[in-house]
Amino acid sequence: MLIAVKAHPDSGEDLVEKIGENRFVVSVKEPPVQGRANLAIIRLLAKYFKVSPSKIRLVKGFRERNKVFEIT
Repeated sequence: MLIAVKAHPDSGEDLVEKIGENRFVVSVKEPPVQGRANLAIIRLLAKYFKVSPSKIRLVKGFRERNKVFEIT
């Protein structure tokens, strides 16, 4: 399953908000430095979908706010 994520790094809290069928807004406390925010998003999505973080892969948008993740 592919999902679209709008990332909000350096946020005050870790939060996943569903805004559409496969669209989410994810806020994380980590800064967008050396992929730390991306890893925090993966951990948060894994918790939200109740899967292992290894089942989630960043497909598109490594250095952008709009990202696409694949969940297997």
